[in-house]
Amino acid sequence: MSVTPAAMRRLMREITQLKNSPPEGIRIVTSEENILDVTGIIEGPEGTPYAGGYFRVRFKFTEAFPAGPPKCWFATKIFHPNVSSAGEICVNTLKKDWKSTYGIGHILVTVKCLLIYPNPESALDEEAGKLLLEDYDSYFSRAKLITNVHATPRTKPLEFQASGSETEEAGASLPTVTPPAPAPTKAITIPSTSSPRKPASPALPSQPLQSSPANTLPSSHSSSSFSSKDGKERLTSPSPLSTADSNIATTLNAASKAAKRSAASAPTGTEKRKKALKRL
Repeated sequence: MSVTPAAMRRLMREITQLKNSPPEGIRIVTSEENILDVTGIIEGPEGTPYAGGYFRVRFKFTEAFPAGPPKCWFATKIFHPNVSSAGEICVNTLKKDWKSTYGIGHILVTVKCLLIYPNPESALDEEAGKLLLEDYDSYFSRAKLITNVHATPRTKPLEFQASGSETEEAGASLPTVTPPAPAPTKAITIPSTSSPRKPASPALPSQPLQSSPANTLPSSHSSSSFSSKDGKERLTSPSPLSTADSNIATTLNAASKAAKRSAASAPTGTEKRKKALKRL
């Protein structure tokens, strides 16, 4: 056995944790024959020439682990300033910055960050480092070409595909949400822009018309007359009338005077005969 029993138990716990809850874009694969045969799979980050590719990183644990870092290298060909043609990785986490609390997950996350932010100052691949500094577009095209040829499969690795059982379990764990019933539609009354109608006044009970006492002449004086000294009959002056009654009386008086004038001016039949005899 290349590691101590304590290191073995620690590795088994971490491997189980990474399989159940892996970091984003990272998976691990182990061999059934050898638990220490660990391979990490890193999904190429978006916005980099490695997008769409899946890169395998192999691990080899020694007796120095966890006091010392394990050996790591790229099993997938990649064009990167900090990765040699043999797959060796140049990162401080695997050298002077290593801590005994670090594990497989920390190493894989660090390598993924290295794909996003290459460090040309400590390049293992001098050609890639120089191209990155002098002509980024050419570096990008070259790295993308290598990724498409060596790291891009036709389908995603099985480790990045949700299995049917996992999908069913995820669906079973989600509570069933019943959509709320639609609220009843209320009738909207649009107020009328016209002025409100006034309520009809109640009909007054029909009563016989009564004459106003102020405008009614007493029957004893309405048609009474008296004789003057000359023997002519004169009408008595009625009591004061209202405006409407006075207008009616004035009209009647004018009509009677016109009739008298026409009667007086019209010659009688006797006078006509007399005039005719005179002409003869």
